[in-house]
Amino acid sequence: MASGIFSLFDDVAALMDDVAAMSKIATKKTAGILGDDLAVNAEKAMGFVSDREIPVIWAITKGSFINKLIILPIVFILNALYPPAIIIILVIGGLYLAYEGAEKIFEFFVPHKKEHKTELVEEITPEQLLAYEKTKIKSAIRTDFILSLEIVIIALGTIATATFTEQLMVVTIVALIATIGVYGIVALMVRMDDAGYKLIEKGKSSKGFLTFFGVVLVKSLPIIIRSLSVLGTLALLLVAGGIFVHHIDFFHHILASLPAMLQEFLIGLAVGSLVLLVIIWFKKSREMLFSK
Repeated sequence: MASGIFSLFDDVAALMDDVAAMSKIATKKTAGILGDDLAVNAEKAMGFVSDREIPVIWAITKGSFINKLIILPIVFILNALYPPAIIIILVIGGLYLAYEGAEKIFEFFVPHKKEHKTELVEEITPEQLLAYEKTKIKSAIRTDFILSLEIVIIALGTIATATFTEQLMVVTIVALIATIGVYGIVALMVRMDDAGYKLIEKGKSSKGFLTFFGVVLVKSLPIIIRSLSVLGTLALLLVAGGIFVHHIDFFHHILASLPAMLQEFLIGLAVGSLVLLVIIWFKKSREMLFSK
């Protein structure tokens, strides 16, 4: 009886060793997407008043956990029954990411007419602020869903020959790392200025390291926010382009002589621009139809 228990412990220990080793490999494979995920979601989680930053990030984090709970069983079921369906879903998600990235670039060069005419006559009401937050949170969760889907698929692909139990444990670990790691870093980033001000307060009496470091944190945040706006847009197009290049043969051979990152960016931008043009045409056609 005792030998049976010890044998079971040995099996569990061996399984955990295998899972740890495979998790390390899968995490390395998904590192690029995790970096893109961080850039995209950090950009989406910023731009709120100080006391609303953490609640907004927590709302997005909860949405990310729900995304993983939805994605994991769907991916495993489809992988067992009809693997091509995963690629179809991934490509549809890539179209959304490409559109979102192209739209950001379009709005930067061609701002909406309303933006020039709008003047802030009244203060924003709490209801308007809440509606804005909900819109941003929903957008962030939708984007997180697509990025999470690619992370899970890549992680699963790296351990395709493992047993189902090992696959489930490894992919779950990678998914948790993706959510906790990414949004943990985002939370730290948005509180940089508060931490900086506290360090400045503590270092007032002696203008030493604390004051210097606090000033660096406070001055760095606006630069980081502007950088993330650019990096987030680039990440959207790179992830989308990567999906098209790796999963659609037609795109795999286009611009193949260019470096992979440039190829993925240009293809993501081209596809996103086409989707954007279709959506703009559809909106204008609908406006003309209903205005008659």
